[in-house]
Amino acid sequence: MLAKRIIPCLDVKDGKTVKGINFVNFRDAGDPVELGAQYSRQGADELVYLDITATHEGRKTFTELVKKVAANISIPFTVGGGINALSDVDRLLAAGADKVSINSSALRTPELIEEIAKNFGSQVCVVAIDANFENDNWVCYLNGGRIPTDKYLFDWAKEAESRGAGEILFTSMTHDGVKEGYPNEALAQLADSLQIPIIASGGAGEMSHFRDAFTLGKADAALAASVFHFGEIGITDLKKYLSEEGVNVRL
Repeated sequence: MLAKRIIPCLDVKDGKTVKGINFVNFRDAGDPVELGAQYSRQGADELVYLDITATHEGRKTFTELVKKVAANISIPFTVGGGINALSDVDRLLAAGADKVSINSSALRTPELIEEIAKNFGSQVCVVAIDANFENDNWVCYLNGGRIPTDKYLFDWAKEAESRGAGEILFTSMTHDGVKEGYPNEALAQLADSLQIPIIASGGAGEMSHFRDAFTLGKADAALAASVFHFGEIGITDLKKYLSEEGVNVRL
């Protein structure tokens, strides 16, 4: 069985790492390159960097940041935010990223998934889905959780897989930053219906939440931000705990 992955997520705004609750109220969490290097040393399996305000001016800044990250860490990392064309993917991979994460652009132009998979390989294409649980359905959102769409989580994840996505990164907006656990039922349903890996995101507050995402939610990886950024959970301690709980992790 493949080892379960622990993935710190660094939301980057104006060159700094920030963290919000339910996608708003951001506070500063430190230097993204230093934090990434620290997580790499502590045993994180991968990192995700998201340019959360990917304006045109910010793109150059972000590319430079990706180069710095690549020079300072020894684990794979994914970058996302403002990726709308193959040229964006090319630029970020050339800067040193291992994978790209697309969200709004995939919803607006699903063919982009196929283009990335065809040109760079499925393993490069992570489709991120921000969904909120409302009226008994998981509704997918655009623009960093600001605009609801007519797409629903399970159908859209299935379509993304069929178009060539290599992984699904599912963030529950309902659970984001509130630290009460991941959406395990929805995760398990995704895991049962898809062949590609599922990354759980949104809701980590204590070590048992990670265990539950892997056991109850059947997730392949668990992503978290504030519990790592603010020192509430150490990655080394977390992996030791998970191993003791019978979860297969790389120690």
